[in-house]
Amino acid sequence: MANKKLHIKKGDTVEVIAGADKGARGEVLQVFPDKNRAIVSDVKIVTKHKKPTENDPGGRLEQEASVHISNLMLVDPKTDERTKTGKRIEDGKLVRYSKKSGEII
Repeated sequence: MANKKLHIKKGDTVEVIAGADKGARGEVLQVFPDKNRAIVSDVKIVTKHKKPTENDPGGRLEQEASVHISNLMLVDPKTDERTKTGKRIEDGKLVRYSKKSGEII
């Protein structure tokens, strides 16, 4: 699928609304539109076992795992609350806006 539009982007601050990390906030580090998933900083920390190599000692590493997009909600930068997003055309460009405050994101 080419150019799949999602309600969150890399760099957005989001809040987890469902799952074990419900209520946690973090910044979106990476988005996978084809899988409908995103990696959020300090959310869904998992332990990965890495085999030692010639240059790396290996061991147990903690890293973020991906979270489904439906479990994330954008945090409005103006009100610092969760908000839905909408899209509208301004100056010939399609922009995202916060439905709670009406501000462009």
